Amino acid sequence: MKGNINHSVCQWCYSSIPLEELTRAAKGMGISSIDLLNADQWPVVIKQGLTCAMGYGSPVGLTKGFNDPSLHAQFLKEYSVAIPKAADAGLKNLICFSGNRNGLSDEQGIENCARGLEPVLKLAQKYNITIVMELLNSKVDHKDYQCDHTAWGASLCEKLGSENFKLLYDIYHMQIMEGDVIATIRKYKNYIAHYHTGGVPGRHEIDESQELYYPAIMKAIAETGFKGHVAQEFIPSKADPLASLSAAIKLCDI
Repeated sequence: MKGNINHSVCQWCYSSIPLEELTRAAKGMGISSIDLLNADQWPVVIKQGLTCAMGYGSPVGLTKGFNDPSLHAQFLKEYSVAIPKAADAGLKNLICFSGNRNGLSDEQGIENCARGLEPVLKLAQKYNITIVMELLNSKVDHKDYQCDHTAWGASLCEKLGSENFKLLYDIYHMQIMEGDVIATIRKYKNYIAHYHTGGVPGRHEIDESQELYYPAIMKAIAETGFKGHVAQEFIPSKADPLASLSAAIKLCDI
């Protein structure tokens, strides 16, 4: 590996492969993390010398999130357990979601999210954990999801004013919602803690079959001084999913 990109991979895309097997294969490819694991899965990857660059802090799905005040107490309870566990395991990031709009305005969604996140972030600061909200498209995959534009997520970051809250910039999702990927990465670099990949359209391999040129995107990420992880989150469509993963890592290792 050239050392300019820290590579990760999302486990759910390879759910047919046992986690231990995926971890060994990933390590052999130069991947240093397995993304989107629950606390009981963290030891599996840590045992192999990898980390989980983005862990789960709550079992609540992404359609219900911090924009719903009725869930704030539940989230605080769940993250109060997850944050110390993550710190003990050496993790740095836990994912969170805005939830669906359900009629909320953008402004009210930001207000609600901020109110729910503030007590969580106080604990996150104590343990040096970053709570990371994922940007998802509401056009194709996640109808009505609120945090569906980078500017909205950045506005929430600004309102919270905490270094312990950042965004997960999903390249696949944001290409669908707003395009202009490289310029957006450069503009909002200070708010981004993590990246996910995926081929557009279809969310399959990031090769010549789709519209994004990932080497240029990776170069732009590296040029921002980003030191976090870039996780492959495409769904393999070819016969050998690990070969697809290996090809993606080579493509992104600029």
